[in-house]
Amino acid sequence: MKSGILKFKILSITILIIASLSILLFSSCEEVDRHYRSKILMLKVDYLTNNFEGGKELLFHQPSENFTIRTEYTPPGDFGNIKLIYEELNKVIFDGDIIWMGLGQIIYPQNILPASDFDHVLTCDYYIPRGGFENVFNPQNTDYDYSPIWSSVQGLVTVRDYLRSNPNATVKLFLYTPSVGVGNPEDWDWIIFLKN
Repeated sequence: MKSGILKFKILSITILIIASLSILLFSSCEEVDRHYRSKILMLKVDYLTNNFEGGKELLFHQPSENFTIRTEYTPPGDFGNIKLIYEELNKVIFDGDIIWMGLGQIIYPQNILPASDFDHVLTCDYYIPRGGFENVFNPQNTDYDYSPIWSSVQGLVTVRDYLRSNPNATVKLFLYTPSVGVGNPEDWDWIIFLKN
């Protein structure tokens, strides 16, 4: 009889400890989410193949309803640069070298996750952003068809989450050309931004 009561007490205490830890863990996850009021999803798509190559979520403590991108561009006499700033927060969201007769690289963000780290939805539906597309850096005013670029990312679970969070979002993008002059289009990528 005593061993049955003892087992029951031990089981009750174990359940209480597990429940307490679960609540604590869940609360700390919510606390982390509350600290990041604005989130930007950056995605990279190959220029020639339209294959999704990877992405990164950028997290900011400051809240912002709007999402305007300011461009700072230094043309490549030899070495140039393209920097994109989230204007409402005055935060850099992209920084990349552009090299004449060479190959620049992305300075920020670092540690871009590979495409294999992103899950795809299991449905065949197709989402089109209600706010359309905005090319934030197009100095030649080139007409582009954004459909093939968007097709490679619209089925990502993270993209769908962002679109649900901000259904009227405008997808912002630009063509990053780290090599110019006798530049190699195999080095070029579309960079896409979504706000939560």
